[in-house]
Amino acid sequence: MRLPFFYLSLPIWFFLVFSIFHAINGNNLIPETCKKCAQQDPNLIYNFCVTSLQAAPESYSASDLRELGKISINLINLNVTNTTRRVKKLLENKKLDPYVKACLNDCYNLYSNAGTATKQAMKDYKNKHYKDANIEVSSIIDASTTCEDGFKEKKGVVSPLTKINNDTFQLSAIALSIISMLS
Repeated sequence: MRLPFFYLSLPIWFFLVFSIFHAINGNNLIPETCKKCAQQDPNLIYNFCVTSLQAAPESYSASDLRELGKISINLINLNVTNTTRRVKKLLENKKLDPYVKACLNDCYNLYSNAGTATKQAMKDYKNKHYKDANIEVSSIIDASTTCEDGFKEKKGVVSPLTKINNDTFQLSAIALSIISMLS
């Protein structure tokens, strides 16, 4: 006895329906999370949150807030690592104004410490020690604002790191909001 084609394809249809449902559900996770984050923190930019989280390939398989939190901390880590490299490259310029060079040295130290803080934040987060993760991520926000503020102390000096510092601030604010929601 041969089964009709419909019965043989039924498991495929269930798989497709489940996949589409999961994709739709997953697609809503990021915008909904970012909406809540932006409501919690008026300094957080909704569009930045959405585009940043969506830029991470692993975000497409994220099924819950906890996974998005891990992704947000990974994004901070990438940002901090790239920033440290960028500052190191800027410091190679022998023609730098001494004040700018001093500010960049401060930023290099701040971001080097932020790299350590990011790794600790991830450990704390994975162990569900949200209060400790919050402290570590808060220190990264402090590093980005302290770096940027250093350039503002002397009139006429323009920070070459403004966008990077703002990105670090935003990424950290996303992680802090998610940690807060999980606490």
